[in-house]
Amino acid sequence: MKKGPESGTCMLAAPGSLVESDPDTNSSNGTSAREKDMLPSPRELENVPVKTSTETSRKKLCGYLNKLGIKGPIKTWKSRWFFYDENKCRLLYYRTAQDINPLGSIDLSSASFDCKMENGEGVFEIRTPSRAFTLKAISKQAMMYWLQQLQMRRWEFCNTQSRFPVGSSQLVNEPLAGRTNVVDNEDFLPLVKTPTEAVGLKAASLPAPQTSTALQNISLKHPWTEIQNTVYNICGSKQLWGSNGNVFSFDEFQEHPENVDEEQEAEGAVKEGTLEDGRMGPRLNWIRKARWMNSGFPGSEELLREKNSVDKVSVLQQQILTLTEEVKSQKELVKLLHKALEAAQQEKRVSNMYLTATEDKDRLELVRHKVRQIADLTSRLEALEQEKKELEQILTLRDSHIQELKEHVQLLMEKNHAKQEVIMTLTEQMARELSDPLQEANTITVETLYKQQEEIEHLKDDIDAYKTQNQFLNSEIHQVTRLWTSVAENEKALLMKCACLQARNCQMESKYLTVLRKLQEAVPGLPSSHAELVKNLIQEALQWDVKEEAEEGFNLNPVSEYDEYGFMTVPDYEIEDWKLLAKIQALEIKSNKLRSQEIVEKPLRDRWNSIGELNPCAELKSLIRSGIPVEHRQRVWRWMVSRHCSPAPGHYQRLLEQSRSTEHPACRQIELDLPRTLTNNKHFSSPTSQLIPRLRRVLLAFSWHNPAIGYCQGLNRLAAVALLVLEDEESAFWCLVYIVENLMPADYYSETLITSQVDQRVFKDFLSEKLPRLMAHFEQYRIDVSLITFNWFLVAFVDSLVSDILLRVWDAFLYEGTKVIFRYALAIFKYNEEEILRIHDSVEIYQYLRFFTRMITDGRKLMNIAFNDLNPFPMKLLRNRRSMHREELEAELCELQQIKAAYVKERAEQVPQDLEEVVSEEEEES
Repeated sequence: MKKGPESGTCMLAAPGSLVESDPDTNSSNGTSAREKDMLPSPRELENVPVKTSTETSRKKLCGYLNKLGIKGPIKTWKSRWFFYDENKCRLLYYRTAQDINPLGSIDLSSASFDCKMENGEGVFEIRTPSRAFTLKAISKQAMMYWLQQLQMRRWEFCNTQSRFPVGSSQLVNEPLAGRTNVVDNEDFLPLVKTPTEAVGLKAASLPAPQTSTALQNISLKHPWTEIQNTVYNICGSKQLWGSNGNVFSFDEFQEHPENVDEEQEAEGAVKEGTLEDGRMGPRLNWIRKARWMNSGFPGSEELLREKNSVDKVSVLQQQILTLTEEVKSQKELVKLLHKALEAAQQEKRVSNMYLTATEDKDRLELVRHKVRQIADLTSRLEALEQEKKELEQILTLRDSHIQELKEHVQLLMEKNHAKQEVIMTLTEQMARELSDPLQEANTITVETLYKQQEEIEHLKDDIDAYKTQNQFLNSEIHQVTRLWTSVAENEKALLMKCACLQARNCQMESKYLTVLRKLQEAVPGLPSSHAELVKNLIQEALQWDVKEEAEEGFNLNPVSEYDEYGFMTVPDYEIEDWKLLAKIQALEIKSNKLRSQEIVEKPLRDRWNSIGELNPCAELKSLIRSGIPVEHRQRVWRWMVSRHCSPAPGHYQRLLEQSRSTEHPACRQIELDLPRTLTNNKHFSSPTSQLIPRLRRVLLAFSWHNPAIGYCQGLNRLAAVALLVLEDEESAFWCLVYIVENLMPADYYSETLITSQVDQRVFKDFLSEKLPRLMAHFEQYRIDVSLITFNWFLVAFVDSLVSDILLRVWDAFLYEGTKVIFRYALAIFKYNEEEILRIHDSVEIYQYLRFFTRMITDGRKLMNIAFNDLNPFPMKLLRNRRSMHREELEAELCELQQIKAAYVKERAEQVPQDLEEVVSEEEEES
């Protein structure tokens, strides 16, 4: 039988890298004419080009390992030839190095490696998501070499895989730049020297490890693969015997090249050439064939190196034993093939009879015969299955009986061991009694030292094993940590991209709603059909629920119905035209938060987290102006209040007792103002809210604490904000005391509100200086801004700004004082200056000023205007302006008092004269 072009290929180097052959080219009819034309000459074989690349120069990872297999209830070790496929990160295994088809593979891309000391020397495990493989090397060094090489090559394979497809956005790819080619410089495990006797291409030329029986090493799970590999090996062996004339003829043996590594590299380069160009296949096969013919039978290199005839004979005897075992296994395989052939011939004869039958009756009879055979086989199969079940039951009973016997034997062995220990104890006791006491002590000492030395040696071995295992696990953990870090960075990049996209989407929706609002204003001038369409679009926009949309998909910062402190994110305006503005405002807030979340908010939060004890300084002032994060606001507010207002222990409780025992005159006004407090906050919107009674107690306690003020409208809002942030009644009470008695000037909340009026005049001066165009516009249309700003100063912008900006204003207000209120009041007008200047009607200006503070959504921009654009803003100038306007206002009040007194005196003098005139008129009538 002639072999095909693939049969001459040497399979020792890299079984997994062979190109699959066409079944038609492996037929037994000989080589084709095309193959004969492509046969190289001996000179061409010598001049085969060698590919000198880093891939070919790298050593292939292959060698023999024992694999734990399962035959029914029995576990046995089977020798397998393993080869690592670098292209797919798989570990292929064969029965021998000469096989062409693998028995299976192990996917290493998601596998984990483990070596446990208790498993035995050289035993390690490879766990994949679907199965665990137990392998055994010939030594501990070989095991460590395999584990280290698999770990390194698996890591190199994972690094070469791209994380994102080409064309991803720059925002995502920027954090990934420069991370794929990171070289791991940490050396947890020193490089293990290559055990050439068990690993590498040289190990393929050595005889495969022998097993106790001929068929023990054959894989019964892959019979077809075994048959293919066996046929391939038989064809290869016959070709070799035919070329030499005798399998034991050494006359034509030639020496191998001196540099084996270069030959392996050349062969690896040619193999890569076959993968790139399929036409090199026949040429490569004949090159391998020539090398196989020159190398002779496996082991001939050792025979040529041996100079002693006795050594040659021993090598030949070993080869005879190897061939004998191979012949036995091949005979078993031939028997199986004969049986299969007989069955196929029988089937062929029956098919021929069926085809040659002339009448339908004969064919029908043949079909019936087949049906009877099938029924017979079915009954036999059922009988065999029943017999199998019975045998399994018998086997189970025998196993249980064997287990009982083992337990009985174990019990007897334990008894025997106990008896032997008693005998040894008695013997030692007798020896001690008969021997000299000093000699006895020396004997015991020597034995004890010997045992201790043995224990120390065992412990040292255990320590070394645990150290090795620890180093290996540390290396694995380090790589997993790097992978986790890379995934976290990728996730961060994706979150940033998602935030940008969501912010852009919110801006587009806000612009769409703004366009709808403009159309809403122009509805009276539109045709009826267009007006109806605009109304439908506005109605649809108003029915859209921000919260429901946020729950439908993934949102980084969804706009919920309420914020962290219970304020409504979408104001519930009673006027129908303003509801569309509320939607626009909610979208603008969400867009600003998404844009500033990673760029501004996260670095600011990190700076706050790094601050330990709070101390007044320029850095803390800058941080407070930027806004205090929610998780730190309560702590910082308590610190700011305690700096200037020392709480007296028990004072608040005494005030509560006094308010319960005696009714304050302001109690009625407090009860009237409680339902009007923070109606846009869920904690105060209902009379049954939990914070309503607490707010009542805080206001009553303050009214008794400061009888000069008692209660003034506006204090309820200040106390409510303090309760929302500080959460504690007493802390909110002292915060209210700190605002009224320390931050605000005297008489700010008195009956005359004289200082509040002074601040309005001071603010008009600042408005004329900082924003002269806007002030001139107000004077042109006779707009009194104090009608709008008076409430801003009295309650520190509560119910005027959105909650997020309001709390940032309060952060700076509690730390710096009333100067912050002037800064933000000017910044609000600066923020909307151009919009106000475009309005040329006094009524429309007043309507716009009623709600324009609610349309401010960019808190960062407002903060920059307040603390950067309006500089300088010295506190000394503010004090001078206050004192100047206070004198003017007091003079005006005195003049008013004099006019009032003169008027009252004049009215008092006119009353008697009027009475006399009335009496005289009555007398005349009478």
